[in-house]
Parts: sequence; structure tokens; C-alpha cells
Amino acid sequence: MSLVVHKTKADKAADAVIYALLTLFALLALFPLYYVFIVSVTPYIEVMRNGGFVIWPEQFTLDAYKEIFGSPRIPQALKITVFITVVGTLLNMVVTTLLAYPLSKKFVPGRNFILMALVFTMMFSGGIIPLYIMVRSLGLYDTVWAMVIPGMVSTFNLLIVKTYFENLPAEVEEAAKVDGCGDLSTLFRIVLPLSAPIMATIGLFYGVTHWNEYFKGIFYLSDKSLMPMQVVLRSMIQSPNVSTELSLNSLALDTLPPETIKMAVVVVATLPLMIIYPFLQKYFVKGALLGSVKG
Repeated sequence: MSLVVHKTKADKAADAVIYALLTLFALLALFPLYYVFIVSVTPYIEVMRNGGFVIWPEQFTLDAYKEIFGSPRIPQALKITVFITVVGTLLNMVVTTLLAYPLSKKFVPGRNFILMALVFTMMFSGGIIPLYIMVRSLGLYDTVWAMVIPGMVSTFNLLIVKTYFENLPAEVEEAAKVDGCGDLSTLFRIVLPLSAPIMATIGLFYGVTHWNEYFKGIFYLSDKSLMPMQVVLRSMIQSPNVSTELSLNSLALDTLPPETIKMAVVVVATLPLMIIYPFLQKYFVKGALLGSVKG
């Protein structure tokens, strides 16, 4: 028997106001990116003719994208960023999972001490200079691994995964042990297939962090060929000469000014995450909720 709830006029009016506000906030959040994209594909003459504000251009041009992908700097930066994001995220997830699984078992010796030590790192750190000295002493300076190995495990993500593992039914693992599965076999065959939401969640956390990373790039890298996309974007915005910064050969400033190039690079640096996120959104919300609350 289904229960039908009849809303009053006041409830309907409240719902309408809420949806209107949510729609307004969504438009306000999306408009800056939309404007950046529109400017990147609009002839600069039309932008200036409309006072720098264009909602929908009369003509479209991809000259800015042809210029940045025709230069050696942007494709190389994208390759470095993709490598750091893919390899770094995989390593992060492997190490985080292998550490979170035993810490989710209360019978593991030294569990509380290790958890306290990990939580301590969330509140206190050795500082930037000691970390820089350590990276140089390990021979990681001016290598892509300086962007991956330091900070291999996020304590926040680790605690979320640990809590999620603790919420899994113990009977499932016990049945696997009865069938002859060892700890690693139970983890990879039983636990991980049941943990797709939390794996997608921390994968998104780690992936976004790697994709947007620029501090490590400016701190540990001096070779321009190793710099990721965000570092190139930062240098380009700060540089008075975009053509020199991006090694552009055929930039005509009268028809393709620096502002258009900057907008196109912002789109290239942002678009991949916007494409991936919708496919992970349902796992992201579910995993964050289940991994944050101990049931």
C-alpha cells in the first residue's frame, strides 16, 4: 500500500523558491566557465565591439586552440599532467587501500598507535624546507616523481576508506576465510568489489588534487619540459608576453590577443575534469556519506 502525500500551497511555494534559488546558484557557478569558453572561441574584434561581454558570438573561431596545440609547451604540459594524474592516483589508491584495510581490523597489533601517528600528521608537519631538503636528498628534484611520491597517502582519504571497510559486513569476510581465501585474496576478491563507491570517491579526490597541483611543480621543478599544466597556466597568466611563455610561433596580436590565448588555456586545463566528474558523481556522493559515518 503506497502512501500519497499531498502538498499544501505553502509547501509548493516553498519548493518553487528553493528550486529557483538552486537554479540561480548553479547559473552563477557555471557562468564564469561559460564566459571563458565563449571568449576563447569568439573573434577578438567582436569581443571588443560588445564591450568585452559576449553571451553568444556571431562567429566562432578555433584559432586560439590551434595556436596553443601547435606550440610545444601545452601538449607537453598536458602529457606531464596526465601522467602525474593517472600514475599518481593509481599509486595513491593502492597504498591507501593496503594501509586502510589492516587498520580497519581492531585485532591488528599497534593499530591505535599507527592511527594516532597518522592523525598527528594532519595537525602538524615538518615544514616546507625540511620536505624540500628530503626531496633533493632522495634524488627526486627535477623529476616527475617529485610530483607523485611526496604526499603518497592522504590521511583524510585513508580515514574515510578505513571507516568504509569497518562498515562492511564481517560475515562476508568470514565466509571468504572459510573458503580458503587469505587476507590479500579477501581484499581483492571480496572487499574491493564491494567498495566501488569509496574507491571512486578517493580516486576523484586524488585525481583532482594531482590535476590541479602547481605548488610542487614550482617548488621541485626547474626544467620547463617537466612542468604540468597548472604551472604553465600560472606562468602564462603572470607573464607579460604570452607568445614567449608558450613558445608560439605564429601569434598575431591584432587578431589573436593574449586574453584569448589565456581563456583557451583555462578551458583546456579545466575541461577534462568536467567531463569525468558526471560519470563518478553517483559514487562520489554515496562513498563520501558511507565513508564518513560509522554505522
